[in-house]
Amino acid sequence: MTIYKVRRQAECYGHDIGILLIDCRTPFIPGDVGNAYTYDYPVLYKTVPDVTLTRLIDEGDLSLTDKVVETARALEASGVAAITSDCGYMMHFQELVADSVSIPVMLSSLLQLPFIGSLLGPNQSIGLLCANKERLTDDLLARAYPKPSAKVHVAGMERKPNFRGPMLDETDTLDSDAIEREMLETVDDLLAEHPDIGAFLLECSNMPPYAAAIHGHTGRAVFDFVTMINHVATAVRPKTYSGRY
Repeated sequence: MTIYKVRRQAECYGHDIGILLIDCRTPFIPGDVGNAYTYDYPVLYKTVPDVTLTRLIDEGDLSLTDKVVETARALEASGVAAITSDCGYMMHFQELVADSVSIPVMLSSLLQLPFIGSLLGPNQSIGLLCANKERLTDDLLARAYPKPSAKVHVAGMERKPNFRGPMLDETDTLDSDAIEREMLETVDDLLAEHPDIGAFLLECSNMPPYAAAIHGHTGRAVFDFVTMINHVATAVRPKTYSGRY
């Protein structure tokens, strides 16, 4: 018989990945980091108080650090095996949160840049689609990719109305087909200017639902928040194998 002990700070059990949510109201469709149907394993969500889109993306407000750390520690106490977030700009807090808990932390999809760069040939570059290009500063990129092995070409979606409405202005309606068209238009423009792009990275946690369309349209590999989370999920809960030999 197996014996189980209570975890005093846990309200529920059995979650592999803990997800820090920023304090916003956006429709989270399947494929989005904020939709639990995106995953083949249990996840646990916890909103970080006062971490709004404006304070995080527009202002880069580092006074929020204590609240981010406190919420991450609460997820760890609940028993999750790794912690992520639902915004690439949470890269601001990556090192501080990783230093504050004892489990793996992957707060930004941008953390995949060194890995993607290592996959590409010497004449290839990375196409990076983000929610707001103006706020994806060189400093923020350098935190994720301190020793670039491939050039990164950035395109933002902040001027695309169907994307901007629900994702940045928090309007209550999301037209997925229209956003997909805007994403493909942006990809086409980026490839026209930089045909050497060998792979794409989608910074925003709302973008994974469109990764398959981008891949089908361009033939390039597409990385996003979900590829990162799935990668770590298989590391913290390794599969046991069975079959004939």
